[in-house]
Amino acid sequence: MTDTGFSPERIDTGKPHPARMYDWFLDGKDHYPVDADAANKVLELFPDVKDTAWANREFMNRAVRFVAREGVDQFLDVGTGIPTEPNLHQIAQEVTPSARVVYADNDPIVLRHAEALLQGTPEGRTAYLHADVRRPERIVAYAREHLDLARPVGLSLIALLPFVADEEDPYGVVRTLTEPLASGSWLMLSHVSAEFDPEVWERIAAVYRSGGTRVRARSHAEVRRFFAGLELCEPGVVPATKWRPEPWMRVRHEQPVYVGVARKP
Repeated sequence: MTDTGFSPERIDTGKPHPARMYDWFLDGKDHYPVDADAANKVLELFPDVKDTAWANREFMNRAVRFVAREGVDQFLDVGTGIPTEPNLHQIAQEVTPSARVVYADNDPIVLRHAEALLQGTPEGRTAYLHADVRRPERIVAYAREHLDLARPVGLSLIALLPFVADEEDPYGVVRTLTEPLASGSWLMLSHVSAEFDPEVWERIAAVYRSGGTRVRARSHAEVRRFFAGLELCEPGVVPATKWRPEPWMRVRHEQPVYVGVARKP
């Protein structure tokens, strides 16, 4: 199920898109030469960038499984990105086959793949909205149509907020998304940080800016602020590979991404 409002043919292949670059970092195939060129420039500056992307993806896997095992059977994933298996709904429905998932993203190529790839279990349900996180009220309204917001929801904001500039009020965006959620809901969040190597990060940010995308790394304190009013579960806000590591992880060494999972009291 999708809510489009535009033609999927309106995909801009003339400049790199961060979701398609992320797909390249994850060894996917849903990107264009312009995305691969930009991603290769980042790789030259930061040879571990693919490990960073995988560490971020593996955190999502562990966090969703954790939240699902806490009894949550409905999820809202904002900034879905290009579907890369396992997708969030596959992880949640592995724990609870009847789990429902709403995906939201603003990249047309994601929409193009959504109906084909975002298929849930017969017991569960997935829905997809083309929307920008900078309009969180629209996302909440759509979520109300498919999820029961009177019961706990798992909200996923994975590698999304670096693309929301300070003047676009990223903290207000997170508040707008979390305030309607019931007590017992969870926020799963990851965010790149420049603290690990500020000089390299500035060069990486310049690559994104040259393609028309602003990106903002944030400090540990700034990332922790996104969880204001929520109860962080152990081990708190930590580098991605330090959050409840498991033996199956592909990437185990520290990466410049802070993550956290918190419960709404």
